[in-house]
Amino acid sequence: MYNLESIVRRLEEQRHRITPPRLAVARAVLDRSGHFSVDDILNQVPEVGRATVFRTTKLLSEMGILCRVLLEDGSLRYRLSHRQDHHHHLVCVSCTSVQELDACIDPEVLDDLARSTGYQIEGHWLEFYGRCDTCRSSEA
Repeated sequence: MYNLESIVRRLEEQRHRITPPRLAVARAVLDRSGHFSVDDILNQVPEVGRATVFRTTKLLSEMGILCRVLLEDGSLRYRLSHRQDHHHHLVCVSCTSVQELDACIDPEVLDDLARSTGYQIEGHWLEFYGRCDTCRSSEA
């Protein structure tokens, strides 16, 4: 899992500046449990400009420190990533809990899609929606 020192080290390794506002956003992200919105971070660090929060959140996401989660209602959330590699999520439509998946789309499927559509596939983002065990148990 990440801590402030590991995030600073990753930023330095990739030659990003370590500024007080960027550190404030990193601290706010580390203080969050579960998923959160950019607005949640903005409320947590009102002294940091909106553009800086958006840029820092995007940067941490691109670095694999945060992962984006699209909830069923279409709202975009972020959470600390437990994995640095590409992955997908299971999202509970009842409690909005999020679970990271080990599985990914077979590269052959992506190749077939590229061939059949004429697209050069540069990436993908996939969420699965359903009900977690806890929510299903409480409904019974």
